[in-house]
Amino acid sequence: MNANYLQTPIAYLKGVGPNRANSLQSELGISCFQDLLNLFPNRYIDKTKYYKIRELQRSSADVQVVGKIIHLKTVEQKRGKRLVAKFVDDTGEIELVWFRGQKWIKENIKINKAYVIFGKCNWYNGKFSMPHPEMEFLEEHEKGVKIAMQPIYPSTEKLSNTGVTNKVINKMMQQLFLDCKGQFSESLSPKIIHELRLISKSDALFNIHFPKNQELLAKAQFRLKFEELFYIQLQLLGKSKARKQRIKGFVFDQVGTHFNNFYKNHLPFELTNAQKRVVKEIRADLGTSAQMNRLLQGDVGSGKTIVALMTMLLAIDNGYQACLMAPTEILANQHFNGIQELLGDLGIKIAILTGSVKKNQRIIIHEQLESGELHILIGTHALLEDKVKYKNLGLAIIDEQHRFGVAQRSKLWHKNNLPPHILVMTATPIPRTLAMSLYGDLDISVIDELPPGRKPIKTVHRYDSNRLKVFGFIKEEIKKGRQIYVVYPLIQESEALDYKDLMDGYESIVRDFPQPEYQISIVHGQMKPADKDYEMERFVKGETQIMVATTVIEVGVNVPNASVMVIESAERFGLSQLHQLRGRVGRGADQSFCILMTSHKLSNDSKTRLETMVRTNDGFEIAEVDLKLRGPGDIMGTQQSGMLHLKIADIVKDNDILKTARFHAIQLLKEDPSLENPNNLVVRHMYTQIIKHKNIWNYIS
Repeated sequence: MNANYLQTPIAYLKGVGPNRANSLQSELGISCFQDLLNLFPNRYIDKTKYYKIRELQRSSADVQVVGKIIHLKTVEQKRGKRLVAKFVDDTGEIELVWFRGQKWIKENIKINKAYVIFGKCNWYNGKFSMPHPEMEFLEEHEKGVKIAMQPIYPSTEKLSNTGVTNKVINKMMQQLFLDCKGQFSESLSPKIIHELRLISKSDALFNIHFPKNQELLAKAQFRLKFEELFYIQLQLLGKSKARKQRIKGFVFDQVGTHFNNFYKNHLPFELTNAQKRVVKEIRADLGTSAQMNRLLQGDVGSGKTIVALMTMLLAIDNGYQACLMAPTEILANQHFNGIQELLGDLGIKIAILTGSVKKNQRIIIHEQLESGELHILIGTHALLEDKVKYKNLGLAIIDEQHRFGVAQRSKLWHKNNLPPHILVMTATPIPRTLAMSLYGDLDISVIDELPPGRKPIKTVHRYDSNRLKVFGFIKEEIKKGRQIYVVYPLIQESEALDYKDLMDGYESIVRDFPQPEYQISIVHGQMKPADKDYEMERFVKGETQIMVATTVIEVGVNVPNASVMVIESAERFGLSQLHQLRGRVGRGADQSFCILMTSHKLSNDSKTRLETMVRTNDGFEIAEVDLKLRGPGDIMGTQQSGMLHLKIADIVKDNDILKTARFHAIQLLKEDPSLENPNNLVVRHMYTQIIKHKNIWNYIS
């Protein structure tokens, strides 16, 4: 079928017209034949069986019966009336009942003519009745496109109210297939179709809308899901390849004295195999002339900072400067102190630039940066100011990139005539499925093992009624010289309520842990930043044993001596947040604990979250469960999930199809990078249409 024909406005399809066209456009975004073709059913009702009346069960399932109406009457009732028909076949009789639209039905029903009826059967007063059945003359039914399994299409209340019911959409679809003679252009190469034993495009579209049986429906769904995910992967891989060809980067071909000296003499511990693998991947990137664009994922405490530092040393060995940008001052300071300590006396000049750095200090930093005297600059958004100019920035590392806007990040790119290499770090594990779909154009490295000597954090779930026992345990830990976090939820809509919970909790802790024996810090969103930093600082220095806080401590606070994390109202937190909070402890050599406190009233999702936290410390496993519970859009935030409005595939349930699609997209680009092979011309045509229109489904037939 000619692709141009499928771009015909929907109003021109027989049986649609301008009014219905407006409703379809405003409610379902259907403006042309193509859009209607790609309106895939949500579910199906099996119409493969015709029941005899004596076979009916009291199951309230939808059934289909062939018979005729032999009698029709109106019955008065308390409110209004009902229309009742006696419907028979050669095995028995049932009643058909209408409470609405009686006049029209009365005028149109034919007595003693064969009908196929369909609907839910009720058992009432010793007999079966079917309210408001779907009805069709048997001869019409036999003429029509045989829909063994009836598709149920996405719809809205407004659409149904304007008369565009499921039956009407079904009729439109039949008309479209009759007009197109069921022929649609192929959009995958013969090789892929043969290797995966896919059914043809035309068969897939026919069987998604008019499946003959379950087996053909499954084949149609697989074919269309694969195709949708395949073209998304092709787009992402193409984007990555184009960027590598187009955006040139600095070549770091030296592994020099700074890197080697640090690796041999200053590493505080042996690198894990995962860290070694990641450093190798980064080195390979930096040795080519393309700009590196790599995402480094590693759970809390997996040693991303060491990898970041070694990458910076490669930049310095090749005569370039490096910067590291963190979302908060606390985190920037932590990176600065940690890296300074690791570098020791290596003779590398490092500085920190945040909002609270004094003006005279800033001037010195600006000068040293422009002269090239300064090797590494660590800081917050302050690194993006126009005044900050580098002599030759070769590497930019961004920590927790989802906290920076695109415009902010692009400012870093323009600090040079050539863009620096980019390494993005995150401690938020992104499920592999989602990473493949969202960050398919970034190269991804994963540090998936913790440094030796780290004891896994023990996580337990306790109810509020066990609070005294929990307090007793905290006192024991404080006696051993440990420190404790107690965290309360912060949910913007109920700020006043959250503040009250926090203050009530704080008061009960002060009662049970009285001064001067115990010192307590408190940190919450309504405090001035300076007060917050002061309280944090006291806890970091060990002057207070307990830190009562809202989730402001979620990212990056590093207190190795803190060994207990108590999370109040844990059922009000999301899984990834619980995991991030738990990562605040377990940073020293001592056994650490995470205690999840909840009330007894828990939803099923809350129970799943808590059980997952108690069962595993693996951030990726937790992220997968989170994805199943919340769906992709919620996890990445709306701006990131825009490309995931999928028509038929589901990246959680269809994880295996996604992997298959990515594998075949990679293979294809490896064998035929420009898609010039005659067998791949259909793929090339399809791909160029998608790129042109940015809407994968507009051109997928």
